Amino acid sequence: MNIISKLDNLHLKARQNKWMNYFTVFNRVALAAGFLPAGYVKIIGERFTDLHNNQPMGHYLEALHHTGYYYTSIGILQVLAALLLLVPRTALLGVLIYFPIILNICILSLALRFEGSLLTSPLMVISCIYLLCWDYHKLKAILYSGSLVVTKLTITNSKFPVKFFAGVFAGLVLFVFVITHVFDLMPRNTLADCKTQCDDSNNPGACNVFCECIHIKGQPLDKALDDYHKAVERKH
Repeated sequence: MNIISKLDNLHLKARQNKWMNYFTVFNRVALAAGFLPAGYVKIIGERFTDLHNNQPMGHYLEALHHTGYYYTSIGILQVLAALLLLVPRTALLGVLIYFPIILNICILSLALRFEGSLLTSPLMVISCIYLLCWDYHKLKAILYSGSLVVTKLTITNSKFPVKFFAGVFAGLVLFVFVITHVFDLMPRNTLADCKTQCDDSNNPGACNVFCECIHIKGQPLDKALDDYHKAVERKH
């Protein structure tokens, strides 16, 4: 049995399981709930957050807010993707629209160390990947000529997939631990919040300077981090 046949069998078993179907519905609804309010705010032309302009993400969102119909078009695509996800027949199209948008948000959140979506956006990316795998048979029929189009499947297995959900839970715990410990310093949303992490910093004085560079002087994140690390090195 080649790898394609193994994937086909694994995919078939997953789609025939009642709990996996519930999990799929949960992912679709959760993703839709994430984009509907965010997209609506953009469509009506309001600023997405109240972050001040000196904060790295706030600076980006302020510039994005002034891009005119580009800003509106992002909102329209977000709402469209969310609505398509809620309809089983159009869910694959929804996730195909959703995925590049949330992947961009994820990379942006990591690059700017934005706590508002530092946890949620990577999880939403993973959720999209899961949904793409769920509709693997449809993608296979599109990408590979001669592939069989799978007809509507019936649920034949009600056994709870303990190993799968245990793996999901363990992966979630590991992810949260890693993402909350991978960065040595965070810009946070306000100057006061930023300075709360300075007492535990290697150099509290340099940490305070970092926070002021971000929230008062409006320096880029990379420049503020570079100055902080240089100050820590000078101390040692």
